Amino acid sequence: MAFWLARTRNGQDSDWVQRFDPRFWTVNFPRPMMASVISTGPDSLRVDAEFHRKCDLAGLIWESEDRYDHPLLAYATDRDYARTTLRFHWKSEGLLPLDAPNGPALTIEGRDASGAPTSWYVRLWNYASGTPDDADIAIPFSAITSGWSSSDPASTHVYPGDIDRMFLSLTPPGFVPDDEILLPARVDGWVELTGIACEGYRPMLELGDVLLPPHGVQIAAAYDDSYNLTPARLLRNIRGLGYRARIILYCGMSHFFRLVPDDGAMLADPAGTLCEPARRWHAAFFSMAAAMGHAVVASLSYELLAEHCPAPWQQRAADGTPARTGWAPPSALLSPAHDGAMAWLQAAATQIVTLMEEAGLPVLFQIGEPWWWTTGQGQICLYDPAARAAWGGDPPVIADMRAPLDAGALALLDQAGALLAGSTAALTHAIRDAASGPAEVLLLAFTPTILNPAMPELRRANMPPGWAWPAFDRLQLEDYDWLTSEAEGLRRTAYDTVQQRLGYPLDRQDYLAGFVRNPANAEAYWRFIDAALDEASTRGVAQRYVWALPQVTRDGYTRLAPPRDDTMQAFDDISYPLALGRDAAVAPEFSTMVAVTASGHERRASLWADARLRFDVGPGIRSDEELGTLIAFFRARRGAARGFRLADPFDDSSHGMTGSPTPLDQVIGVGDGQRTTYQLVKLYGLDDGEAPEPQCRPITRPRPGTVVISVDGAAAGGWTLEDRGRVIFTVPPTDGAIVRAGFLFDVPVRFAEDRLDVSGANFRAGEAPSVPLVEIREAV
Repeated sequence: MAFWLARTRNGQDSDWVQRFDPRFWTVNFPRPMMASVISTGPDSLRVDAEFHRKCDLAGLIWESEDRYDHPLLAYATDRDYARTTLRFHWKSEGLLPLDAPNGPALTIEGRDASGAPTSWYVRLWNYASGTPDDADIAIPFSAITSGWSSSDPASTHVYPGDIDRMFLSLTPPGFVPDDEILLPARVDGWVELTGIACEGYRPMLELGDVLLPPHGVQIAAAYDDSYNLTPARLLRNIRGLGYRARIILYCGMSHFFRLVPDDGAMLADPAGTLCEPARRWHAAFFSMAAAMGHAVVASLSYELLAEHCPAPWQQRAADGTPARTGWAPPSALLSPAHDGAMAWLQAAATQIVTLMEEAGLPVLFQIGEPWWWTTGQGQICLYDPAARAAWGGDPPVIADMRAPLDAGALALLDQAGALLAGSTAALTHAIRDAASGPAEVLLLAFTPTILNPAMPELRRANMPPGWAWPAFDRLQLEDYDWLTSEAEGLRRTAYDTVQQRLGYPLDRQDYLAGFVRNPANAEAYWRFIDAALDEASTRGVAQRYVWALPQVTRDGYTRLAPPRDDTMQAFDDISYPLALGRDAAVAPEFSTMVAVTASGHERRASLWADARLRFDVGPGIRSDEELGTLIAFFRARRGAARGFRLADPFDDSSHGMTGSPTPLDQVIGVGDGQRTTYQLVKLYGLDDGEAPEPQCRPITRPRPGTVVISVDGAAAGGWTLEDRGRVIFTVPPTDGAIVRAGFLFDVPVRFAEDRLDVSGANFRAGEAPSVPLVEIREAV
């Protein structure tokens, strides 16, 4: 389907929004503290925070440049705050008051009048009226000074004409800068800003205001990625970009849970309690999503940020090494064998279910990527103390999952799979028990890991028979490592393996396509992701998701809805019914822009990489019967509306122009050990010795029974021919292998006009009718 990576807004719809709109504030803070911001009304917001250390400080931030919204929905950059006033009402609890040393301050970052980078620290109490916890505040940017007071000799006037960002600091009682000692007890604080208004000069910002029509694809997001944004901001992007129906919200592995001190560390509360900032954020997200007509699939995984994960909960390799993901900072993997870890997960899920029901949402819950971790050296992490106890205390050691395994190792993997399935079943029961009505539970599996071809027995532990239909209501698959490396053969083999092993009907399967970790890969990877969404639809998978929203907004990925009436793009895969004689006419055409200079010299630019063919098949009609066949065929194609195949009598073979094809005719690619899809092409100009590069013609309508393939000169099997002339290997050709093909082919064409002029008298007098056809340029 058509998509676009929008970098900037260029003529798309826009509106105006008040500067300092509550939806567009963010928060930031050092771990292990936690904070969140939600918009509570059109002119109000609330920040909640949990402080653990004396040095903990949260910032409520306004940025002059929008770095988080999709380019078509972002607000315009404006760094000039001269003659502008920000007003709001402040009400707080659990924070240092406005009048205290180290109390709330406004830090402004930008440049002074000379352009030198500068930061100013403005004491809010100097611009407040009321009590230290309940006050009206006005910030006239052209008249404020930094420092303790305006009479302080060290105070300086703020230059308001070039500000990058500003943030309000929030600190707990007992705050001591740079002191990482824990507070005597956790401090819960909050602040509400109401009546937020911008007055004076430039009080409004231009705001992207597109509303794309629904395109049938859904979206996934994660709290860990968006904890600093308001729920309203996320949902505005989701709605504006055409995503409807379900939203997957991964609650994450680092920010949603409450922390408690434990022997100098801050660890997840064994009770599974959600921290208050996360609880309020999720409650707001669920309520707003429900009001917009979305359903939300809440998600938890078996990952937990390593620095907050109790040591006994963690999966370990046989040598005691704890399982660690490659994220920075890394996450640990919860052991399915540890009762405390699984109880923590179930308790957290139960609280999330309660929040969903309080928002009026149906209970939809994803169990995300539960597995036994394997290290980069092939060690499987089945050996934490709880797991060892489950295996009888002295299980066989599997040193490398890539090596041949004996019967004892295989039996251990089967045991591990059964235990993993039991843990997900227990979590499923906890979710269903917490729901007051029906609950839909979904399982997410990442096939490149659990079906890694280098570890063929890993599926015993990580895709156990206990997951087979109907253990879960829906099965969700993602394969982005293979997708973005073009490992189509592995992807397709995995679909077959999953189907054989788990047996979920296609209407109970979902597909997640993504993701682009590095923005430098955006151009290539989004093309793969978009095509994979369409491929999943072709396979019959109706529920498809883009993973994930932060990459969508960062890269400007814009998926366009299909046209309501797609009949004009229709193609009937049948051949033109009449044989063409040598009297038929063919005309290849290019498009070249020629600019003639004043001196008479030319500058030429070729606009098309491939020629477009035009035919006149009228001269091949020899009888009244054939004329009748033509008229019937023309009417069935509805004139120019529907395409069809045409055999070009002058060029229909990979071998020369009309020769018999052989497996060595055309080079269609070079193997890299991963790529499995190769496009049939025909190259022109290889033998003339003059062309700087051959002209490459994609072949989209080969005749299926004529295609033959070779790899490094040897006839090859193990491939299939798919739509648009794509050859897909089951096993990718090795690195450096030359892939060649031979084939006969047709040209996709349509009638050039919607009218067919035929005169019986002229035809009987020997004058051939004109029947122009034009080649259809098909996407590959």
